[in-house]
Amino acid sequence: MHLKLTIAYDGSHFAGWQSQSHGNTIQDAIEKAFVEIVGHRIILHGAGRTDAGVHALAQVAHVNLGDITGKMTDPQRWLTALNASLPPTLRILKIQRVSEKFHARFSAKSKTYHYLIWNDTLLPPLLHQRAWQLHGHIDIALLKKCAKAITGTHDFRSFTARSGAARENTTRTLHSVQIIRRGKKVRLTFNGNGFLYHMVRMLVGAMVRVAQGKMSHQEFLERLYSKKRPKAPFTAPASGLYLMKITY
Repeated sequence: MHLKLTIAYDGSHFAGWQSQSHGNTIQDAIEKAFVEIVGHRIILHGAGRTDAGVHALAQVAHVNLGDITGKMTDPQRWLTALNASLPPTLRILKIQRVSEKFHARFSAKSKTYHYLIWNDTLLPPLLHQRAWQLHGHIDIALLKKCAKAITGTHDFRSFTARSGAARENTTRTLHSVQIIRRGKKVRLTFNGNGFLYHMVRMLVGAMVRVAQGKMSHQEFLERLYSKKRPKAPFTAPASGLYLMKITY
């Protein structure tokens, strides 16, 4: 029995997606819930490894349960049983039976991330650990200019924090990068065929520096096309990042 799980979580108090020895990750929490039901570990395969503090409205994962008979062949029973064992900041929204050919990561066609900025001296309490608070002027036109520059297929080697990236394929395609401002809220939306480690946060960090006048647009372009990671790259905080959707 092969199941696809659609998962939402507030990442504020989790140490990211991937299992770690201390057990405080999304993967660990869901695998623990499976253990409580079946009595042994079921490995959860995620579509991507969100960092500590990053949120998700529709992360996707899959599990292979092997041969299942009786009432538990109904995915709805798994949904109810798993959520009963999970903390309130983590919920499985949907469970579907899928072909064994389905892989949460390798079957994905595109992913969509939102990054939320609150541009004011006062941060509403409900946005604590859910947005990046920035004071002062942000030039939206410059943000959009940077967004246009990175849209398309590029080698994003200079926008990844992963060690050893020089040995990896760091070319990705951003299908669209949208900037929307509504009052004090600024939302950046990235849709692409894949993302490197810290790629969105490093792009946002550099774009914001341009919009604040701390980096020129030409310097931004030089970094993009140099394919070299700067000595001290600025990475936007994890709290403003949301995995919104994965398309298959």
